[in-house]
Amino acid sequence: MANGERLLIPRQRLLLSLLFLFCLLGAQSCAASGGEPVVFEIPRNGRVVELDESNFDAAVRAVDYLFVDFYAPWCGHCKRLAPQLDEAAPVLAGLPTPVVIAKVNADKYKKLRSKYEIDGFPTLMLFDHGVPSEYTGSRKAEVLIENLKKLVAPNVSVLESDSAIKGFVEAAGIGFPLFIGFGVEESLIAKYGAKYKKKAWFSVAKDFSDDMMDVYDFDKVPALVSQNPKYNEQSIFYGPFEDAGSFLEDFIRQSLLPLTVPINRETMKLLDDDERKVVLTILDNESDENSQQLIKVLRSAANANHDLVFGYVGVEQWEEFTETFDISKSSELPKMIVWDKEEEYEIVEGLERLQEGDYGSQISRFLEGYRAGRTIKKRMGRGSPTLLGVNALYILIFLVAVLLVLMYFSGQGEENNQPRAHED
Repeated sequence: MANGERLLIPRQRLLLSLLFLFCLLGAQSCAASGGEPVVFEIPRNGRVVELDESNFDAAVRAVDYLFVDFYAPWCGHCKRLAPQLDEAAPVLAGLPTPVVIAKVNADKYKKLRSKYEIDGFPTLMLFDHGVPSEYTGSRKAEVLIENLKKLVAPNVSVLESDSAIKGFVEAAGIGFPLFIGFGVEESLIAKYGAKYKKKAWFSVAKDFSDDMMDVYDFDKVPALVSQNPKYNEQSIFYGPFEDAGSFLEDFIRQSLLPLTVPINRETMKLLDDDERKVVLTILDNESDENSQQLIKVLRSAANANHDLVFGYVGVEQWEEFTETFDISKSSELPKMIVWDKEEEYEIVEGLERLQEGDYGSQISRFLEGYRAGRTIKKRMGRGSPTLLGVNALYILIFLVAVLLVLMYFSGQGEENNQPRAHED
């Protein structure tokens, strides 16, 4: 046997030995991890799935859209959320773009809690093709369904026929404003569809009949139709579209809000991203006949003054909010102010109180006075005392109380390190 052949045999034996060792280690690794890789089966009955550290990653890989409730068994808010998720789960699972709802006991599975930086319960996250983002919207089943439908929808829907337009509007529902671009280039709408994805539906109608022009009340193309089904409002933008700059975006941003905004806890969130000041009308009761007539006049004023948001609130509906403007049930109403959405507001001298009658003329004079600068600035919550207006004894009591609170919390130990409960 040649020397080369003698050397080949030991080398082959060495390679075979290494291959055997590799297979042995691989078999031991599989045995240690429970055999086959974990496979997550998507539930067919639309139930909420309980996940843990052994199957969480597999679920994220298997599901395009996974909505996860990181909860703690002792959390009261989590217990109230559970039936809402149970109600929403089968509806979301049956969507054309299904969303699977899952829950994780993050108090028990601390590795997952740490990985996703869960600092309060419940924390809700949407995993979009594995990419997590925190959900902070409403937790009521009906609104949750609408919000998630919006989040998993395409940025811009392309509509090729009248029936597609009707289907798009029907599927959108009334939870969000919607925009339909008739004869508008998709690329012009696409960036706004991405930017305002969480706030509105966007579409481009590529092919449509004259009937659609009658239905949506526009007489030329290109045209961008904005509808706010919840408030039964519609407006139309005819351009310019090319190099429109801020004109197109201003139209979209302003159309996200109704012409007259009922101020409540839900709509306050909508005002956050709007830079305009609010012409706020404070009523006794939003529902009475006189208030409804005034709201109609406010809508006309809003349509002619797009640089301002027009809102209204009833003392009967939200007295806690109106009191921050020093207005209560005993005040003479209605009144108008201009609010910066932070801590300051302005009244127009002699014109803040609206008398029953010709509301249109009174609102016009109010706006003229505001634009002319005939205003008095005030701060919200002026009726509440500040430290500067309290005598030295009260200041001393306040400081002692603060010191006692600090001493109390400094002795709480590990209990204070637990994640807090997120309020509804």
